[in-house]
Amino acid sequence: MPTRILAIETSSAACSAALSVDGDIEERYALAPRQHAALILPMIESLMVESGSRVGDLDAIAFGRGPGSFTGVRIAASIVQGIAFAADKPVIPVSTLAALALGGLRESSGSRVMAALDARKDEVYWGCFEKSDDAVILLGDECVCLPAAAPSPAAGDWVAAGSAWEAHAEVLMQRFGERVVRVLPDLEPRAGDVARLAMGEYQRGRLFKPEEAVPVYLRDNVADTKKS
Repeated sequence: MPTRILAIETSSAACSAALSVDGDIEERYALAPRQHAALILPMIESLMVESGSRVGDLDAIAFGRGPGSFTGVRIAASIVQGIAFAADKPVIPVSTLAALALGGLRESSGSRVMAALDARKDEVYWGCFEKSDDAVILLGDECVCLPAAAPSPAAGDWVAAGSAWEAHAEVLMQRFGERVVRVLPDLEPRAGDVARLAMGEYQRGRLFKPEEAVPVYLRDNVADTKKS
């Protein structure tokens, strides 16, 4: 039987869903800020219908677990929990920065990526990754920080990927410009790359229970509160 993994990614301005069947991936994608809740379920349904699959046929459900938009990451976790509980399926959380980095490698000829998303509040979500077969390896730790305080990667050539490279271009390029060989500021994390990384996790047996499908925010104050 083929291995079927459903993946969703809603952590950024983009919204996407993908179905991997033995590594062959079909994806639905839309750059649609604040429309994720309305779009993601129809995307999933379209993929399942087109492939002739049922939820019961899935081997696992993967999602971009963050960091990213507070609301977007919660949407992904909630939907995955609901489907996984109902169908009694395992879940696979995947770093959105790792998915972004894998997309950056696919769009370039590089082997290392500085993945950075605009985190608002003059901060960035930051992670440095290196290519490894069909996956990526995190070098150091993921973090949320000021652009001027982003951890410096090793010397060498790097691809710069993600919205922070547009929102904080001046500071980041001033710090790392000599190492950057290509900038992909419009690249967003995609469900297809979540599915690709999830396949490796599935093969290694790194599966989680539905209740373990929880967001990763990297910051404590994930939402602003209104002052009275």
